[in-house]
Amino acid sequence: MRFLRSTLTALLAAAATTLAQNSTQNSTFLNPVLPGWHSDPSCIHLNGTFFCVTSTFISFPGLPVYASKDLVDYKLISHAWNRESQLPGYSYATKGQQEGMYAATIRYHEGVFYVICEYLGSGQLAGTLFKTTDPFDEKAWSDPVLFPAGKIDPDLFWDDDGTVYVATQGIILQTMNIDTGEMGPIVELWNGTGGVWPEGPHIFKKDGYYWLMIAEGGTSWDHAVTMARAKNITGPYEPSPHNPHLTNRGTQEYFQTVGHADLFQDAAGQWWTVALATRVGPFGSSYPMGRETVLAPVTWNKGEWPVFEPVRGNMSGWPLPPRSRDIPGDGPWNSDPDEYDFPEGSSIPSNLVYWRVPRDGAVEVTAEGLQVALGRNNVPGSPGGSDPAAKAISFIGRRQTDSTFDFSVDLSFTPNAAGQEAGITTFLTQAANIQLGVILSGEQLSLRFNATEAQNKTTPLPAEWSGEPIRLQITMPSPTKYTFSASLASDESTKIEVGSASTVQLSGGSGSFVGTLVGVYATCNGAGSGLDCPEDTPNAYFNRWRYTGISQYISQTESVPTADFNTV
Repeated sequence: MRFLRSTLTALLAAAATTLAQNSTQNSTFLNPVLPGWHSDPSCIHLNGTFFCVTSTFISFPGLPVYASKDLVDYKLISHAWNRESQLPGYSYATKGQQEGMYAATIRYHEGVFYVICEYLGSGQLAGTLFKTTDPFDEKAWSDPVLFPAGKIDPDLFWDDDGTVYVATQGIILQTMNIDTGEMGPIVELWNGTGGVWPEGPHIFKKDGYYWLMIAEGGTSWDHAVTMARAKNITGPYEPSPHNPHLTNRGTQEYFQTVGHADLFQDAAGQWWTVALATRVGPFGSSYPMGRETVLAPVTWNKGEWPVFEPVRGNMSGWPLPPRSRDIPGDGPWNSDPDEYDFPEGSSIPSNLVYWRVPRDGAVEVTAEGLQVALGRNNVPGSPGGSDPAAKAISFIGRRQTDSTFDFSVDLSFTPNAAGQEAGITTFLTQAANIQLGVILSGEQLSLRFNATEAQNKTTPLPAEWSGEPIRLQITMPSPTKYTFSASLASDESTKIEVGSASTVQLSGGSGSFVGTLVGVYATCNGAGSGLDCPEDTPNAYFNRWRYTGISQYISQTESVPTADFNTV
């Protein structure tokens, strides 16, 4: 009995030691790791740096590439699609608000980075394969190798014999010549477990198996990650008995729509997954940031099916790499605030994006600040026209990356005719946006507020504001409400609160695949002809652009100050 007691004591002590060691080794972090609209993530690891790409649809520049040393801090280092000459005419030919660059995959092979994607809506060859040997240099991304792609979400996989395969929605497989775009015959692999829209495939080779991971169930509340494996890449594929491997469907979790995942290893050989998720709660209606990127640890023992940790706001898992921001390039970190004053000769910050490729001269940095030329189209895209470029709007913005935030910008603008307008907007699509603009109403400068709750509400500005820079501001007192206000740039005590709007109108609907952008616009509301406003139309000038995150919600009832989110 004494022997048993001492043995039990030793076992308990050993177990306690193991638990203590594991607790000190485990890391904790908060989701989402890439907050704001970052859907359909794909990541790789190379020599201590993680590289990720996400979807962008018709926003431009497209396919942002982020780099991270620690899986927590992500720096925007380039865009694979960054110039009109790479895909001439594609952007203006695209009509739908959720067409354009769908889900991409990033991979590395023999010194070259590859981003493969499908561009929908151009009426031309849809498959695009971008290449570079230096992802930190935006100009180094190649013109794409174009290939016929009848399905979305292409994956890129090199087999041991050097054969390159592309798997796409369906789930189908083809060989590919990555220099010419020539595709081999279609092989049907696996149609999932019965969920709608089997898509987003990724293939991995490990322990003598080809492992196929897909998304199915649609990209909303039934979204899930399922897996199958085979001894040969063309199959037959054996479904996992543990499907779905990752989902939050049917739960009360704050993070919903979890799916469209990728797998990668860190320098220690531990496995991780990135996936998209929406901070909305079960069947909620307010989620303006749309689909964001989340991270979770994965246990993948030899020959066994991988085990994914469920996605939550507060995560624990493998030890994270040491925190580091030692990454080349001058792009911003996704979690950092914007402080842009647009000095003459500076570049437009790389985290600011357009809705389609902008017209030449639409947005420029000048001696007077960020110059935005008024366009004939208003923010919804009216009046449009038959010319392909008539789809463009004079808009530039950044992702809303926080549950609550403060955004302000100083506007210098002297309209000389009715219809001329410049201002700020929270923008999901051209069919879903909220605007606060400066207009000329008769002889009076006024503010025009346009939201579901207040259609074209006009507020006269004090006479002493005429000719002075005006500070326009958007604040979020809660994750469900935007408040728009204006003041003299030189005196914030003059602030006028113009109106408030629910975030529900920027959640789903015409933009279920995308997320809210916060930015500025300028329009002559259809005056002029062709593509141009009248010749005497003034430009709008924006200065002192500021975006500061206030809080990040990690559950329906818990929030963390942005300044403390994933801090050391």
